[in-house]
Amino acid sequence: MRFVARLLAASAILAMATHGVARAETTAFVRMNVVPMDSERVLTDQTVLVTDGRITAIGEALPVPAGAKVVDGYGTRWLSPGLADMHTHAETRGDLAVYLANGVTTLLNMGGARANLVDSIIPAIERGDLPGPHVYASLMVDGTPDYNGVVLKTPSQARAAVELAAANRYDFIKVYVGLSQEVYSALANTSRQYALPLVGHGVTAVRLERQLAQGQVMVAHLEEFFYTYFTPAGAQETDTPPDESRIPQAVALVRQYNAAVTADLITYKTLADQMGRPDALRRYLGAREAAYVSWTDRQAWRRSSYGSKSARLEAKLAFERKLAKAMADSGVELLSGTDAPTIPGLTPGFSLHDNLAELERSQLSRYQALTTATRAPGAFIARTKGGVPFGQIKVGYRADLLLSDQNPLDDLSTLRKPVGVMAAGRWYDRSALEMLLVKVRESYRAD
Repeated sequence: MRFVARLLAASAILAMATHGVARAETTAFVRMNVVPMDSERVLTDQTVLVTDGRITAIGEALPVPAGAKVVDGYGTRWLSPGLADMHTHAETRGDLAVYLANGVTTLLNMGGARANLVDSIIPAIERGDLPGPHVYASLMVDGTPDYNGVVLKTPSQARAAVELAAANRYDFIKVYVGLSQEVYSALANTSRQYALPLVGHGVTAVRLERQLAQGQVMVAHLEEFFYTYFTPAGAQETDTPPDESRIPQAVALVRQYNAAVTADLITYKTLADQMGRPDALRRYLGAREAAYVSWTDRQAWRRSSYGSKSARLEAKLAFERKLAKAMADSGVELLSGTDAPTIPGLTPGFSLHDNLAELERSQLSRYQALTTATRAPGAFIARTKGGVPFGQIKVGYRADLLLSDQNPLDDLSTLRKPVGVMAAGRWYDRSALEMLLVKVRESYRAD
């Protein structure tokens, strides 16, 4: 019965690609307050024209082409770039529909996903056959079989893995903690030849300084600095945070190599909340958002062992907040990410908004926080992969847009309830977004 229910659910989500959705030759957003995210400013009474998935014109009182679909902001609504979650393990049609309903139009899958994501689901989204964000995919590699990545023991295997990733249309290579120095170096050299940049964790045998020096373009978690930068090589990790006087050194290291850092504060906070607290899992499973977590992922949450661990991470979370603020103020390219749905309590889409709230609680301005999910991801992808630019409302950029009732620079929570979302030129009004959530919720209930 579960197989039949999932088959019906997949068909329902496929049907949603055309329910309440428009991709007219041209869409005109009129009487809009625009938050372009090229700087901290707002443009009032703007018309934004979109043709074939790209923004083609922005200005006051622009003529609307005949036959264009018109979305009216009435002078009281706000148009900002679609959001990006730059660390996710979401891979199902349901996950991607929930992301879109939350205004997320770009994802970076950080490895462990089945080939079906790259071979089938991503192309279907790009064709418009499935609703979802634009997805960039990483092939995860490690030196041990303890995780879901491809296990690499020799430099020749590393070179072959990069070639395999290129042949299968992956965008990045994600490195995990157990790689040897020789294998990491082979990955770094070969990835440059195939334009598949390295992203990922701090590697225990290599450490962040040497990883960034060899060209790794992104550190996948702020907390990686605890493990392979602040803690001396070979020393035991403890619950005691580093000396805050070392924060400027970490900032300088990242700036030296122009690397990006994923500021996933919600991930570390959620881990801190459940360490040694078995009741936390019951709370997560009973939360409203858990209705949008697949049966498979809910089962994985139940098997997690965080509730039985004795670590206390609150002091290190406080340090991490200060590190994020220092990096933001110093111009480090911070990317918003969540690790959803692999960590109990982190639901696709919803958790990205939680992360923006955590960044604001860490004293980042609302503009700085929103940058981590818009302009910075766009700049990171443009620098490392190229392609159609996104993350700002500019002529020539991918038409990834979020319409809200209030100015997000005054209140980020307005982004949690989009009036509508445009993903690569396809417009989903509020009713279409709600239908996405309803269908996913019903399909998961059938499980």
